[in-house]
Amino acid sequence: MAGTVAQYVALGLAAATINNTAPPLGFPQALQQSWAQYSPWFPAATYEPPPAGCNVVQVSFLQRHGARYPEKAAGKAIKKSLKKLKRAKNFKDASLAFVKDYQYALGVDDLVPFGAAQSFDAGQQHFARYAGLVNEDMLPFVRASESGRVIDSAGNWTAGFAHASDQRYVPKLSVIIYQSTNDTLDDKMCPQVGSSAQETGDWVDVFAPTIADRINSEAPGAKLKKKDIVNLMSLCPFDTVAYEAPSPWCNLFTSDEWASYEYYGDLTDYYGNGYGQSLGPVQGVGYVNELLARLTGQPVQDETQTNHTLDSSPLTFPLDKTFYADFTHDNQMISIYSALGLFVQPHDLDTKQLVTERTWFDSKMVPFSARMITEKLECKAGGSSGEYVRILVNDALQPLEFCGATENGLCTLDNFVESQSYARNNGEGDWARCFA
Repeated sequence: MAGTVAQYVALGLAAATINNTAPPLGFPQALQQSWAQYSPWFPAATYEPPPAGCNVVQVSFLQRHGARYPEKAAGKAIKKSLKKLKRAKNFKDASLAFVKDYQYALGVDDLVPFGAAQSFDAGQQHFARYAGLVNEDMLPFVRASESGRVIDSAGNWTAGFAHASDQRYVPKLSVIIYQSTNDTLDDKMCPQVGSSAQETGDWVDVFAPTIADRINSEAPGAKLKKKDIVNLMSLCPFDTVAYEAPSPWCNLFTSDEWASYEYYGDLTDYYGNGYGQSLGPVQGVGYVNELLARLTGQPVQDETQTNHTLDSSPLTFPLDKTFYADFTHDNQMISIYSALGLFVQPHDLDTKQLVTERTWFDSKMVPFSARMITEKLECKAGGSSGEYVRILVNDALQPLEFCGATENGLCTLDNFVESQSYARNNGEGDWARCFA
């Protein structure tokens, strides 16, 4: 974080000493980014302070949980593929020698210590950046979706925020939104939504067979299939973040093969919750309407997946805060990006050939501990004043062409609200299709 404190001081905010607790993982950044949605968080760009004459007056912060163990189904699939590889009669390539004695011992679903540290560090960073928005009577208002790793990430973030303030400002998790009810921080509310199985399957057919053939020749008797390759490649990021050390699984694959794995992750989200899924964006509408309510100070207007009981109460959905922090999952963040109109692609991603000229990279959109920050600003120029909005995803300033943003990413608040007609119109009929 060297140099960043000076930026915060330039903004007129209190400086804070940031001591990052998440350790380096021992791999080049390029390899870690090829892990797609399993990439550890990294800044996709250097944070740009607001332009001269503009001050941030409100922040709405959305963060994915930190690095975790595999989910139950994924872990089961990994163990099945590992069992097949371990039955090889011998290993002809020295890079596979470790497999014989490798024992799968990863947990299920929960945060790993590295993931906890990621959120703690984010809390430190966000206090340092936005300290001018808080005081004893104006602490961040924090919500989390009902999931152990999400709730824990919220707690770790608040702890990091408090630590950076020398315990002067100690935010609390105020609202847990139950996933059995309407939940704008979870993507399980649309029963008729499709999946990305066809598209990702098409891509696996392209890149995985040659890898399977290579490893099967190096491990006779393993008889790996193409889907086994995806499972074994995922051991690289999961092992690395769990043990905070370079995993030997990572060295089994070439840089081109990792690029293919990264594209597999990108396709998973593009066709699962993004623009390639017809009912993907509508699952982000509820959160967007909550965001508009915060920006305008007006009650939430939404008929999709908002929890009306929570959102109608000033105790569980206040409109007078300067700092909001919400904690969620990567799939839901993809739906929210798509509902907002971020990361639009000129064409749907090809499922038979890797598209290099794309801006849809999971590693830059939804890595572990991903974050989207919406800043509301007050600007004064030429004797006039106005309210503006800008959005940063993993510190990268978003262009916001859809609301006429200037080169510094600023849209007028009115233009931003006007641009969100899809959300303001409750998904323009898509929400009804969820239940058709």
